[in-house]
Amino acid sequence: MTDMASTALLSIRGLSKSFGALKATDDVTLDLRPGEIHALIGPNGAGKSTLIGQVAGWIRPDAGRIELMGRDVTRLPVHRRARMGLGRSFQVSSLALPISARRNVMLAVQARLGSSFRFLRPVRTDRRLRDEADAALARVGLSGRADAQAAELSHGERRQLEVACALALKPSILLLDEPMAGLGPEGSAELTRFLADLKREAAILLVEHDMDAVFALADRVTVLVQGRVLMTGTGAEVRADPAVREAYLGEDG
Repeated sequence: MTDMASTALLSIRGLSKSFGALKATDDVTLDLRPGEIHALIGPNGAGKSTLIGQVAGWIRPDAGRIELMGRDVTRLPVHRRARMGLGRSFQVSSLALPISARRNVMLAVQARLGSSFRFLRPVRTDRRLRDEADAALARVGLSGRADAQAAELSHGERRQLEVACALALKPSILLLDEPMAGLGPEGSAELTRFLADLKREAAILLVEHDMDAVFALADRVTVLVQGRVLMTGTGAEVRADPAVREAYLGEDG
């Protein structure tokens, strides 16, 4: 293992996944280092969300290896990865829509506490969950919507709630799949500022179509095309690369 891989919080090596004849992930290798935002970009169908799903544990790879903080988690279930400090917010919402925003985050806090949760007194426990949930909601700007049902939230507010639920897990690594979707210019700018500060607490693997946000936030960018890594570099290197401009950024030469 290289020194770079050994210092990475997340290390992906030779990851591959096929769905029938479609190779959604094709021998992908990359890593996520402490204190950085590493963005995944590429055209629709490039395999970004499939890769995120494999890292999270929702999708089992056909080949390759995933390590969290030096430990092989390739075959571990989702909840075990979460206990190890992997938080996530997905493009397809996993929120419980009939309950309040606060209760959604409280469930995430409860999941983090795990088996120790049942040994606490109910009233005390409920207060602990509530306090942590309210703190997470405040961080994403949803304090005023804590009592609203998730179903009543706008699309952008649901994205913010997803991030709050991920933060409640107190992750070392955060997977974010299209967090800017539906936010609008003001919301995207606010979330960009928030994520730029958040990376001090949790390294972020970011899938995002908003290129302004990507190039403002990302320390490194990996470009995926047809399931394969086209290149990894800084934002400036990616924007200057002719192959990237032709394959994804919509420019010639």
